[in-house]
Amino acid sequence: MRYVIIGAGAVGGSVGGRLAEAGQDVVLVARGAHHAALREHGLRLTTPDGTRVHRLPVVDGPEALELRPDDVLLLCVKTQDSTAALDAWSARPVAGGGTAGELLPLVCAQNGVESERLALRRFRHVYAMCVWLPATYVEPGVVSAGGAPYTGMLHLGRYPSGTDATATAIAAGLEKGRLLAPVVPDAMRWKYAKLLANLANAIEAVTGVIGEETWELVRRATAEGATVLDAAGIAYVGPEEQAEKRGDHITFDPASGVERGHGSSWQSLSRGTGTIEADYLNGEIALLGRLHGVATPVNDTLRRTANTFARERRAAGSMSVAELTALIDAATTDR
Repeated sequence: MRYVIIGAGAVGGSVGGRLAEAGQDVVLVARGAHHAALREHGLRLTTPDGTRVHRLPVVDGPEALELRPDDVLLLCVKTQDSTAALDAWSARPVAGGGTAGELLPLVCAQNGVESERLALRRFRHVYAMCVWLPATYVEPGVVSAGGAPYTGMLHLGRYPSGTDATATAIAAGLEKGRLLAPVVPDAMRWKYAKLLANLANAIEAVTGVIGEETWELVRRATAEGATVLDAAGIAYVGPEEQAEKRGDHITFDPASGVERGHGSSWQSLSRGTGTIEADYLNGEIALLGRLHGVATPVNDTLRRTANTFARERRAAGSMSVAELTALIDAATTDR
């Protein structure tokens, strides 16, 4: 089994590096300066047990790789980039006949819950993965992952539901690389729980703060999200079950030498990419709210504000918590 990591950034690079350390067959897919650095210097991955440089095959797109029947495609791009990636990879031929979309398993290792639906239009064999993996894209070619004793927990299952031998085989490969990968029949229930947690991403991205100062905003965004999921009849894992399953498997030790990085949305703003995943996090709650008659002023405001920051390339963390709170309060009052 060969793992093709489509989007070898913070999460993809961490997964790819850990798989490589375990002797698994890995190909990294990256673009621009990151691609150039990976080709020239290798992937430099720092974890609590040290820094390693992995000299792995790296390509900048599907045209540069001959796909094999034993390939597993791990989609690790942000959801706003999913459609382009899925279109590019699904029609690629596989050695021996057929296309990737017809034959190969595709795992959506991403935040949000939309990519699986996008993928299922193009791939027959789609798997959902709930990614709990604290990681940071430091600079081109360099990634850090601070979780210990395991680097991440990746609940995995077929989409829309169920398990099979392929999911079990993928998980077995992942678990050789310090990555817990429980195979579950309800992976989307885990992903909706992660969606609720990710509603805070926009708060951190625009204010630069996650802590006591923003707890009330996080509470309001999460409570609104839970109300919407309940109204839509969508199941999600509760805090108690999450705590029970995770236990102490993934903790952050400041003494490890790995700095705690900001979240994925903050990283998008800090790199000036011009895009952010808020449409598929806070925007998912706004969409479901409109479909089911629930007002979502908090998440509407967070989505709009984060998108404005990305579009105008405003600096991550350049809005005060008070300013963001005022915007949300005004939107709530206007309802």
